[in-house]
Amino acid sequence: MLSQAAILNDSAEPSAVSEHARARLTRLTLTDFRCYGAAEVRFDGRPAAIAGPNGAGKTNLLEALSLIAPGRGLRRARLDELPRQGGAGGWAVSARLCDNDDEKRLGVGAEAGRPDRRVCRIDDASASGPGAFADHIRFIWLTPAQDRLFMDGAGERRRFLDRLVLAHDPAHAKVSSAYEQAMRQRQRLLDERSRNDEWLGVLERQMAEHGVAMAAARCAMLTRLAVSSVTNGDGATGNAFPAANLALDGAIEGALGAAKPGDVEDDFAGLLGERRRADTEAGRATIGPHRTDLIVEHREKAQAARLCSTGEQKALLIGIVLASAKASLDAAPGDAPLILLLDEIAAHLDEERRAALFDIIDRLGFQAFMTGTDHHLFDAWGPRAQRFEARDGAVFEFE
Repeated sequence: MLSQAAILNDSAEPSAVSEHARARLTRLTLTDFRCYGAAEVRFDGRPAAIAGPNGAGKTNLLEALSLIAPGRGLRRARLDELPRQGGAGGWAVSARLCDNDDEKRLGVGAEAGRPDRRVCRIDDASASGPGAFADHIRFIWLTPAQDRLFMDGAGERRRFLDRLVLAHDPAHAKVSSAYEQAMRQRQRLLDERSRNDEWLGVLERQMAEHGVAMAAARCAMLTRLAVSSVTNGDGATGNAFPAANLALDGAIEGALGAAKPGDVEDDFAGLLGERRRADTEAGRATIGPHRTDLIVEHREKAQAARLCSTGEQKALLIGIVLASAKASLDAAPGDAPLILLLDEIAAHLDEERRAALFDIIDRLGFQAFMTGTDHHLFDAWGPRAQRFEARDGAVFEFE
């Protein structure tokens, strides 16, 4: 990004990339977003390495990109937290996505008078919501907050898995939202001690339909991960990033392994009906895909991820993300391009693992945006990456 007056070099030629990943983000523009008043950056197609001290605004750039996607972005921030302090109250993020001669303009923001309403635009036309971006671009991200993924509660692992699913199946967001809405409406009736059995039955049927679809998409994601792997530059598999055994601890996912989806829906709806009293007392639905956990094990050591060292946990996490990214190429090369957002990616990685990570990303051909506190953390990229430095509410190209 630039200061208000500067424009970065727009003539650099992109490096050769995978045929599956030709589409590239070429420009990002921010207005009154977080610490940025008015900023613009141009990308030449190579992975972008953004360095700068803590608090310089590096993560803000990745967050801005992540908002051009379904969901609440990589920080899961409220919309009223995004405007720049001292600004007019609104904010805007705009990106250009180019695939040869085809260009898409994707934008998101909020007006000062309606800070709670996200406005989405594609090529200057209003979009129905952030879900519409999934037809044009997809993201997977890693942040320092996820370094505790294997130590935190099941909810964090579930969100991580659902983000991977969403990168492969854009419909997953809509299905998940419909499930959550039906579940909230059912719980509201239960809390009110409603005797409207007919309406409760309708909501429970909706929960069953959408819940089974959610569970099936997660199972399909684990199948993709099981057959997808990444290799280091020397061809050795799992050296820098150990393979993981993955499993789902959930009643609905488990039932899908032994019965047809229609039968699982019927059983789930019936069980919800039987558990109305228990769910009323608990104040929540006590069974369903909203309670599923992702179980991760270090394959070579046959050890639960939560028992591994901090460095091993980081390597396992990166390995899962890379396997998911590679699966997107294996399964659907014609889909929207996948972009990797890797915040403070060098944390807990030694020099050898950093070099292996960069080699894998380069070989797979993904556009990646990475941040770190020091430029030296990205030395293994050499000229394969475009370098930037964040400071004082601006980002400058770093030679």
